Amino acid sequence: MTTAIIGVGKIGSGLARDLVRGGEHVVLAALDESQAQALADELGDLATAAPAGDAIAAADDVVVLAIWLDQDKELVPAIAGLLDGKIIVDPSSPIGFDGDGKPVRTLPEGTSAGSVVAGLLPAGARYVKAFGTLAAPSLAAEAYRVPRRAVLFYATDDEAAGAAAERLIAAAGFEPVKAGGAQDAGRLEIPGGDLHQNGGLNGRVLDLGEARAAVATTS
Repeated sequence: MTTAIIGVGKIGSGLARDLVRGGEHVVLAALDESQAQALADELGDLATAAPAGDAIAAADDVVVLAIWLDQDKELVPAIAGLLDGKIIVDPSSPIGFDGDGKPVRTLPEGTSAGSVVAGLLPAGARYVKAFGTLAAPSLAAEAYRVPRRAVLFYATDDEAAGAAAERLIAAAGFEPVKAGGAQDAGRLEIPGGDLHQNGGLNGRVLDLGEARAAVATTS
């Protein structure tokens, strides 16, 4: 199976490394195509680089939009026709930075980045919020942890999207835990998400038992 990853910043590149470590094929795309190619060269035979449209076409099922929310707002409408029938993995959060470099929320309270991204998708696309609940350093450092794997949460209303998320989370070296439906995406985002490492978890990385208890506790 080949997974397309659109964006090779800290999350996209970290996820690509984890998936290749798990034996997965990835095709990478970025606004700066040379960056995608450089990462593909680093990762070896399981990774290739392509323009975004070609990367999406090469994906068997899953397209990961590993980009900022503002980039989602620009890119997704432009490529919506290519996303029809695909499983769309969204790790985005409604976070930006003010003039002093301090993090700020870019959406009103109660509105999740997930609801924005899902609303941009064509009717035939299947949505899942995933791969955004750990900060990039933990996504790299905690993969394949032993003896108890670290958890990555996901949220979706779509059974096929959930199954794909679980498979990829496991392939990337983590334990998948469902946090609810798409309406629960905000729990996985920052600022404020109670299931995000840098939100309500105060930097903690959870194992399976801890994660199940956290999901059962409302924020």
